[in-house]
Amino acid sequence: MEPESFGAEQGGPLPGPGEELGQDVPLPKLSGAELDLEASGDLIDDIEFDIPQVDTPPTLESILNETDDEEESFILEDPSLLNIDNIDAHSYDTSSLASSDSGDRTHLKRKKKLPDTFSIHGSVIRLSLLKGISAQIVSAAEKVDAGLPTAIAASSLIAVGTSHGLALIFDPNQALRLCLGSTAVGAQYGAISALSINSDCSRLLCGFAKGQITMWDLASGKLLRSITDAHPPGTAILHIKFTDDPTLAICNDSGGSVFELSFKRVMGVRTCESRCLFSGSKGEVCCIEPLHAKTELRDHPITQYSLLAMASLTKILVIGLKPSLKVWMTFPYGRMDPSSVPLLAWHFVAIQNSMNPMLAFCRGDVVHFLLVKRDDSGAIHVTKQKQLHLHYDLINFTWINSRTIVLLDSVEKLHVIDRQTQEELETVEISEVQLVYNSSHFKSLATGGNVSQALALVGEKACYQSISSCGSQIFYLGTKSVHVMMLRNWRERVDHLLKQDSLTEALALAWSFHEGKAKAVVGLSGDTNKRKAIIADRMVEILLHYADRTLKKCPDQGKIQVMEQHFQDMVPVLVDYCLLLQRTDLLFGQMYDKLSENSVAKGVFLECLEPYILSDKLMGMTAQVMKDLLLHYQDKNLMEDMEACIVHMDITSLDIQQVVLLCWENHLYDAMIYVYNSGMNDFISPMEKLFKVISPPLSAGKSLTDEKVVMGNKLLVYISCCLAGRAYPLGDIPEDLVPLVKNQVFEFLIRLHSSEASADEEVYPYIRTLLHFDTREFLNVLALTFEDFKNDKQAVEYQQRIVDILLKVMVENSDFTPSQVGCLFTFLARQLAKPNNTLFVNRTLFDQVLEFLCSPDDDSRHSERQQVLLELLQAGGIVQFEENRLIPMAEKAEFYQICEFMYEREHLYDKIVDCYLRDPVRKEEVFNYIHNILSMPGYGTEEKQSVWQKAMKHVEELLLLSPSKAADLVATHFSDQIEGIFKNLQDQFLLFQFLKCLLDPREGINQEMLQISPYVTEQFIELLCHYSPEQVLETLQVLEFYRLEETIQITQKHQLHEASSYLLEKKGDVHGAFLVMLEQLQSKLLRLTQESEESTEHDLLKEVEDTLMKTIALCQRNSHSLNQQQREALWFPLLEAMMSPQKLSSSTVLCQYSESLKSLTMQVLNNMAAFIALPSILQRILQDPIYGRGKLGEIQGLVLGMLDTFNYEQTLLETTTNLLNHDLHWSLCNLRASITKGLIPKQDYCCICLQQYKRRQEMADEIVVFSCGHLYHSLCLISKECGIETSGQKRWTCYKCNSSNKGGKLNENFSELKKGNGASAAQSSSESLLDSQQIQAFDQLCRLYRGTSRLALLTELSRNRGGEKHGLLNVSQGDPALNSVFQNENFQLHLTPPPLMEE
Repeated sequence: MEPESFGAEQGGPLPGPGEELGQDVPLPKLSGAELDLEASGDLIDDIEFDIPQVDTPPTLESILNETDDEEESFILEDPSLLNIDNIDAHSYDTSSLASSDSGDRTHLKRKKKLPDTFSIHGSVIRLSLLKGISAQIVSAAEKVDAGLPTAIAASSLIAVGTSHGLALIFDPNQALRLCLGSTAVGAQYGAISALSINSDCSRLLCGFAKGQITMWDLASGKLLRSITDAHPPGTAILHIKFTDDPTLAICNDSGGSVFELSFKRVMGVRTCESRCLFSGSKGEVCCIEPLHAKTELRDHPITQYSLLAMASLTKILVIGLKPSLKVWMTFPYGRMDPSSVPLLAWHFVAIQNSMNPMLAFCRGDVVHFLLVKRDDSGAIHVTKQKQLHLHYDLINFTWINSRTIVLLDSVEKLHVIDRQTQEELETVEISEVQLVYNSSHFKSLATGGNVSQALALVGEKACYQSISSCGSQIFYLGTKSVHVMMLRNWRERVDHLLKQDSLTEALALAWSFHEGKAKAVVGLSGDTNKRKAIIADRMVEILLHYADRTLKKCPDQGKIQVMEQHFQDMVPVLVDYCLLLQRTDLLFGQMYDKLSENSVAKGVFLECLEPYILSDKLMGMTAQVMKDLLLHYQDKNLMEDMEACIVHMDITSLDIQQVVLLCWENHLYDAMIYVYNSGMNDFISPMEKLFKVISPPLSAGKSLTDEKVVMGNKLLVYISCCLAGRAYPLGDIPEDLVPLVKNQVFEFLIRLHSSEASADEEVYPYIRTLLHFDTREFLNVLALTFEDFKNDKQAVEYQQRIVDILLKVMVENSDFTPSQVGCLFTFLARQLAKPNNTLFVNRTLFDQVLEFLCSPDDDSRHSERQQVLLELLQAGGIVQFEENRLIPMAEKAEFYQICEFMYEREHLYDKIVDCYLRDPVRKEEVFNYIHNILSMPGYGTEEKQSVWQKAMKHVEELLLLSPSKAADLVATHFSDQIEGIFKNLQDQFLLFQFLKCLLDPREGINQEMLQISPYVTEQFIELLCHYSPEQVLETLQVLEFYRLEETIQITQKHQLHEASSYLLEKKGDVHGAFLVMLEQLQSKLLRLTQESEESTEHDLLKEVEDTLMKTIALCQRNSHSLNQQQREALWFPLLEAMMSPQKLSSSTVLCQYSESLKSLTMQVLNNMAAFIALPSILQRILQDPIYGRGKLGEIQGLVLGMLDTFNYEQTLLETTTNLLNHDLHWSLCNLRASITKGLIPKQDYCCICLQQYKRRQEMADEIVVFSCGHLYHSLCLISKECGIETSGQKRWTCYKCNSSNKGGKLNENFSELKKGNGASAAQSSSESLLDSQQIQAFDQLCRLYRGTSRLALLTELSRNRGGEKHGLLNVSQGDPALNSVFQNENFQLHLTPPPLMEE
């Protein structure tokens, strides 16, 4: 059929050769640098990615002034595919990452007004409608009944197949070149289901829905072959693909088989041979992809294999068609959704300086990348690369270049992804395309739908034939249209953002291109510097426009804060990018001039500069800007900020005097010093200015204000910086100036008089001022400077000169404190002590200083003087003094630290003890000192002996200081002298304190170290009874070494009854101890009945109760170990004592206490009931002469209370007995049931000899069946030692169940039992003689019971109780407490009755 236009205008001629649609333009060979694309992302070649040259890039103004054509009506035009300017006019506005709404017109209109949701990459792709082709497809359907489009293939030409069997061929201008086939053939073959154009664009293969294949010549439009027998009939062609060899093609049918088609021409006759590569019976293939190499890669060694990737429903395969058929790799999918579409795509990528093909395959939401390499031996290796995990299902995967991939998900959204970083650059909704799906061919509807369910399910989402890529373009076939998608070049991406008025984002994107950090970059080639220059020029254009827009968009009226906020948002961006581009000329030229038109903008601009100035990023500021900056800060009163900026600026171009004045008036001293130093190389003037301020008040003896203190400190730091060669406040002085500055500063300091001095000014005013201001710091500055000095003649002279002046100023003046004078001499002593010292100081001066510091007529500043002298000595000044003169002077002045320092040098440690004792400040430290000398190594025996004797001599003084520390010292070093100390101490109270600290274990001294006779301890108890009787009892409980008889006599002498009782009990005389307590109780009760004053009633009652409780506790403690008669001898007198006051009914006082006494009596009864039988108690009460005669009413309460207790205990006992009987009955029933249960053998042969059980060797041979189901002959068991004779009975164990148990004869059930709960294990200990059947039955019983039995709990309780009875606090062997039932973490007390018995 001749081509004709179906009613649409033909497109105009191309502006350049038709490269865009993929005519393979030869590429230059890839250099090493270009191969590194994968790593660096640099150097992108326009030709490689089919990027058209743009002769004159559009200007910024032309872009911004273009009319907004979103609402333009749909015009039938054929704009050339290549003309960028035209194509964008009809492209969809693609949504960015953050905005993924559908691309309907109303949404686009609305989106303009919304704040821009910008992704860092801007708009990466452009999707355009090919209006010419789209219009002609629609027209063909109407005019020649071509049917709907079904398949597309793109190369230099675009082929579109239709449902009525036609193939429409379009050229790059969208003009219809050919219309191949006819509707008549279409009626016979069905729809075109697959298309393929060969590499040189000369042949077209069409596959049909009913299985036929046709080949056409694209130059002439002739039908070359019509193939009907290449594959099984009745299956649709799903894919047909040319390989790089024009005589080979591959087809895949709906039966899941793959065939190789080999085209030959024999004697002018065109033939086609078919070979099955993969049979659908082994698994259906639904996607095939041969490896295509571009022209420049045709020589790549891997191309000789003619690789083919195939995806079946379960795995992918990579096979080589040449030189012979070979499978190189198979790879299963793993778990995935059966409805997901398998996808394959090849691309050559550069990794590690070599180009190799990479296969991407996917089914579902994980994309796998496989790198395919050929080694030197000719073998092919496949290595897995990083997978891409997605959150959506894919239906198409296309490489747009080696770094960028385009994915289409099942809801028709495009995702552009950077392969290396896996970052999603953009998403675009393409539902408007109305994509064509190939479902009908996968279901093979044209041939009756004879396909598997699995393949039909995959076909639901299959769109393999609707998407075709060529070069860097991807074509999408819709039901009425064709769209093309391509990457925007870098300019276009920036311009696209500019159109949306997103200037900040456009700048950020341009900067990412400049720094080489952007993704999917197109249109930048050449070397790095050239590229950077091109981008920088574009950024400058944008920045100038940005500045204009900032001023235009400024709010006209309203608050000043609103304007400030506007500029604070906008201006920093300008400054940032100008400085990033290193264009300060632009920043301080055009930009500054523009912004200066608005005063607010100017102010914000100047404030923006501060951080850059402070970080030294902004050096070359113009004088005008600096001046404006200072004025602005002055107006805003931001003085601290101004000072911080000045010391970072090069201020040589400003009016120095004006700046100095400004700094001085605003107290910016750092800035002032900096201006003098760097502006005029003048280091002395700032010092003079500061001295003028701080000298007068100091010389007048006034205290300085805070501000002047700050000035003084700055002056000191400044002088030290100058002398050390450092610039103030930061940096360094130029090296050539350093010696000069040092000399100037020294000369300045040692001036005899200041300039403009008054007549009465004292000499050396500068040094004097600094000494008054801070002597120590000034001398430190000098010391540091002296350290730096080289020993040249001039330096030595300066040093000596300064020292002489210092001495002259300070020693001849009485207005310096001892501390200040001391500082000077310490400084001098340090200097003189240096090995290379060249200074000379008169020794008589040191003697004068010593006199001055030790002058005893003046008591003020005593510690200060001592500290100063000590520092002086430690600094090396000791060599300047005569020692025999120094010690007497120090002692006279009470400088004990000085004495210590001197004695330490002479090793007179005993004298140091005196120093400590006489020094009121450090008395307490004497203990540590003595201890250290006596215990630390490094001291001689004689030295230690002398200190030991000194301490013994002063022991009383040490005790007065701190009894506890003295006791500690005695215990450690004088334990053999304790009795001597004890006899020599006259002061009894001091002795008491000493012994308390020494002997009471609670004071922390280890008693075992002490060798003390009991006599000393008893003396201590005597003193304790005297001085602190209330502590006697608790002390006796912790004391150890004392004799009981003597101690009892002491406590009885002092009438300490409780202590006596405790000692008697300890001795074993329980009755004696009880009588002491009873006597106490009776006397207190007597006082209670006689007392009539109300004030002490409550206290007395409390005392009675207290004594009673202690007596009851005594009886309880000892009743366990006594017999019945002895118990009665304790408890009955106690009961009698409590009841006797109640008999005195006549006493009026008693009425108040009767209730309290009754309750106390009741307590006695309750406690004694645990040890004495109730009948005995009742009998004793009724035999009492009072109660015997009296009415029962008086003792009714007592008797009823006892009966209640009796009833409670009786009920408790009965309940426990019932429960235990019930448990026992239940257990026996279960045991009986399990024993009488029949046994079922698992097999009918002996488990040892494997013979039938009936075949017995002898008559004596019996058959033994175990509850586990194993059956044996008894002789077989005996041969395996599984039978034991005990007391005339045979006991058997199962051989099979025990063979695994290396321990021998116990059934495995028993081993389980041992692992089980503790109580059961206890009941079946290894001593018990249960056989394995009994053990098994018992184990089953325990499992039935689920928990610890009641009997086990009671046994445990009685065992614990028994321990208490005998007062056992030590843990018995095996420690029952540790393996107790109650210790088990799973222990729970079940209060439910046992389970019901099964009848």
